[in-house]
Amino acid sequence: MRRAAVFVLCLAALALVLYPIVWLVSASLTPVEDLVSNLRALFPGRVTADGYARALEGAGGESFWTFLGNSTIVATGAVIGNVVSCSLAAYAFARLRFRLSGPLFAFALVTIMLPAHVTLIPQYVVFQQLGMVDTFVPLILPKLLATDAFFVFLMVQFMRGIPHELDDAAKIDGCGPVRNYRYVVLPLSRPAMVTTAIFTFIWTWNDFFSQLIYLSSTENYTIPMGLRLFIDQTSSSSYGPMFAMSVLSLVPIGLFFLAFQRFLVAGVTTTGLKG
Repeated sequence: MRRAAVFVLCLAALALVLYPIVWLVSASLTPVEDLVSNLRALFPGRVTADGYARALEGAGGESFWTFLGNSTIVATGAVIGNVVSCSLAAYAFARLRFRLSGPLFAFALVTIMLPAHVTLIPQYVVFQQLGMVDTFVPLILPKLLATDAFFVFLMVQFMRGIPHELDDAAKIDGCGPVRNYRYVVLPLSRPAMVTTAIFTFIWTWNDFFSQLIYLSSTENYTIPMGLRLFIDQTSSSSYGPMFAMSVLSLVPIGLFFLAFQRFLVAGVTTTGLKG
């Protein structure tokens, strides 16, 4: 009876979590007149794909594929930048000895508590003076500088769990710090790097605030910005394409997570292991 009760509670929690997604998919397949009259219906009385057809046409003179391509460029650049820069910074803090390493690492952790709005105006002024506003550079360049201290901390904790005897063995074989990072630490840190890649991709893909600040041209809009074009329209018929584009925007996130799920689980289960 206890196991059955736990099983029922898990199913109830799963249904509660999946309800918004199921409703979104249902709303994207519901005709607009039925959707407006009955917003609480979980399953559509009539099914139509007109919303997806209009969603693929896009808005503001740009198609959905333009928004999808822009989001892919920004998210891919952010993932590559975060994984490379944060792993390099974490390797320096976790495996190398240099002066002021402790205070610098503590300063990096303090930046986690710093609100993003504090640095927004100075960053915008810098990028504006460099002529980079309304481009993808302000959204990707900071990721190449290890500005996400959370992921640096995550990788530092993981790399500290790697036995230091491997560094000594690599040094005996003639490996310097660069080759030790490339051939010893980097392969063993794959779970932490994949975890960083997954969360960076999801957070960047769903980011609206930064893209709203730096992007102004419709041809540079990402999917979150493209969804805003449907909201800005006064006609109620825009709800169907908006919901359909929302469903389409979830597909890359789901595929990305499914492709790297086993690495994420490995990173969670091995982070606390020592030796």
